[in-house]
Formats: sequence, C-alpha cells, structure tokens
Amino acid sequence: MSSVSGSAAGVPSGMTVASATVGREHHWIKEPTDPAKPGYVVWLLLAQLLFFIALLGPAIVGIGLKIIDLQHQGAVSADGANAAAAVLGGWGAFFATVANVVFGRLSDRTTSRWGRRRIWIVAGTVIMTVAFVIMALAPSLLVATVGWSLAQLGANMTLAPFIATVADQVPKFQRGKVTAWLGIAQNVGVLGGTFVAQIFQTNMFMMFVGPSILAIAAMIVFAFVLPDRALPVKPPRATFYEWWNTFWVSPVKHPDYALAWWSRFLITFASFGFTAFRVFYLINHVHVSEKDVAGVITLSVLINTVCLVAASSIAGWLSDKIGRRKVFVWTSTVLFALGTYALIHIQDVGAFYVLEALMGVAYGIYVGVDLALVVDVLPNPDDSGKDLGVFNIANALPQTFAPMIGGILVYVGDKTGNNYTLWFTVCGVLALIGAVVIFPIKKVR
Repeated sequence: MSSVSGSAAGVPSGMTVASATVGREHHWIKEPTDPAKPGYVVWLLLAQLLFFIALLGPAIVGIGLKIIDLQHQGAVSADGANAAAAVLGGWGAFFATVANVVFGRLSDRTTSRWGRRRIWIVAGTVIMTVAFVIMALAPSLLVATVGWSLAQLGANMTLAPFIATVADQVPKFQRGKVTAWLGIAQNVGVLGGTFVAQIFQTNMFMMFVGPSILAIAAMIVFAFVLPDRALPVKPPRATFYEWWNTFWVSPVKHPDYALAWWSRFLITFASFGFTAFRVFYLINHVHVSEKDVAGVITLSVLINTVCLVAASSIAGWLSDKIGRRKVFVWTSTVLFALGTYALIHIQDVGAFYVLEALMGVAYGIYVGVDLALVVDVLPNPDDSGKDLGVFNIANALPQTFAPMIGGILVYVGDKTGNNYTLWFTVCGVLALIGAVVIFPIKKVR
C-alpha cells in the first residue's frame, strides 16, 4: 500500500489518501487525524439548525395541522385523522429511506471538481423546498402525501452527504463533542420549527416554505466553507450487484455496526410512535383543545429542548473525556423507554410537561453520544456516506412502520382510535430492547 499526503492529493491537510485494491474495492480515504476546522464546525451546526427548523416544524406540527385543515375542507373524514397521519408519515419515511442510502452512496462516488458532498447537499434542500410548496397548497390527502414524500426525498438527499462530512472531517477524539452539538442543533431546530409552526399555523405556505428558503441559504454557505475532497481517481463502474448491495452492510462481517443499527431502529420506533400521534394524543387523551394544541406542543418542546441541550453537552464532553460510549447509550435508552410507557398515565398538561423534561434528559444523553458511537463502528471510511445511509434506514424505516402499526393498534378495542395504552406499551418495550442490544458491542467501550 502506498500513500501520499492529503495536500498533494487535493484533500485537506491532516488526512491521508491511500490507494489499495481489494477485489473491486478501492480504498482512497483514511480517517482524519487533525482537529476539524473551526469554520466547518460552526457552519455544520448552523446549517443543521436551520435545516431542521425547516424540516421538523412541518414533521412535528405541520402534518397534524394540515390534516385538520383538510378535515375542515371535507377532504379527510372526522374519524380519519390517525389513518391520514399514518399514510403521510409512512410514505414520507419510505422515500426518506431510499433517498438516504442512494444519495449517500452517490456522494461517496461523486468525482465532481466541487467535491463529493457539496452538490447533493444544496440540491436536496432546493427539492425539499419545492416539495413544501406542493404540500402547503395541497387540496387533498393524495397531493399532500406526494408533497411530503418529495420533501423527504429532498431532505435525505441533503442529510446523507451532510452527516457523512462528520466522518470525513472530524477525528475520533473530537467526535463526541461535535456530534453532541450536532444533536443539540437538531433538537433546537425542533424547537424552532414548532415555534414557526405555531406562529404561522393559519398560514400553511409560510409555515412550510418560509424556513426552508433560509435552509437553502445556510446549506449554500456550508457548501462553500466545507473542505470537501474530490476523489483523486474515478472509482470503477459499479456492478448491478454492488448497487443492490448499497442497501446492505453484512451483520456477520460487521456485528458491532448491526447492533448499533438495531438500537437506533428501536429507539426511533418508540420516538416516532409518539411523534406521529402527538397532536391527536394531546387532543383526545390529555383533552387539549384544537386551538391550543400547537401552543402546548411548542412549550413542551421548549422544556424538552432545554433539558436535552444540558444533558447532551455534558454527555458528549464526558464521553470523549473518559473514552466510553456504550454506558451513555444504553442508560439513556432505558430512561426513554420508561418515559414512553409513562405517557399512558398522563392525564393533564402539567404532568405532560414534567414527562417531556425527563424524556429530554434521556434523549439528550442519547443524542450526545450515539452518533459518535455509530461513526466509530463504521466498516470503511471510503463508504462512510453509503454506510451512514444504510444506518439511516434505522431512522427512516421506523417512521414508516410506527405510523402504520400505530394506526392499527390504536383502534384495537377502541373504535375512536385512541388505545394509547396498548400502543405506548409496545413502544416502551421495543425501546427497552434497544438498550439491551448495546451490551454486546465490542469495538467501542
């Protein structure tokens, strides 16, 4: 194996490019060794923040308000809200799953002089914005579903290469801190998105499209700041089998990666098992009025986010300091599982706020460390975009299955679709299993 310095090969200093062939695999990229550039880290966080304000306002509040709007127009039946949420969420998550893996792989193999990641990051944000225009103006559930599906396709065209830049640019000794702040930026984005949704709840166009235009601007600046690497040699043309294999990482060859995948899948399932039905849970179980539900969600997300930010920053710093990841991930997942089950027993808004605070602490510890654990167990730095894309299936598939399965289980024994006791018990048990599968991971302490 021969290697040349990063600067000689047209890549950032502090990184090396190695050329070796194993079968059809060419290994060009090695992990970074120097600290990530400050400008990159700052704009990584700012772009993440604005992007998730644009994406998660519609996801958390906008979909529910759009369904209520369609109900008022007679396009959705009075008892069909949960079913409509399942349709929208399910199809959107399907497109998210496919797009994240495909565009992660494409970004790994892109040979443009602009680098591997930039073009996909900007193009995906533009597509997401156009799709939000469609969704905001949709006169029917069908058109709204098309809009949300295209929005998820564009969003994940951006997210796969965007998150892959962490593997490209951030060394292992710095990942806990950076990924913790990345998780904080995402969850502050949740808060910002819900504030925007509350402010513009009577103006669908501004709620869906306004923040997305700002996200485009942020991603363009990030693309200029990103020290993206152009591949020094064009990769060999991929075979059909290799493209098909884009959606697969062998759990036999990479068991630590597979265990981390299942843990993420299960906690995400539990999380979206609540998120997909949050609007209707608050209206029907906690008895919040339709006019007040956006405000209750906004305040609950504020409480959740404040607790999350505090817990995440401490967990990420401490994880890097002591060199351990697993204990943070499994303990936080257990706490989240207990919190999910506790939703059954909430009877008033005050208790709901308290539970949101506790779950914010739990999820804050989780997001502060889990992405660092995942990047640490990636099989191959050459394929970080592809492997993170496959890993993101663990984020996207639950967004498909949770609304669909939940949309069935909430009707079991309850014709009104409010059997949250059964549904949140299932979600809590699955999250608990997500904690257990962390223990056998060997590559990370």
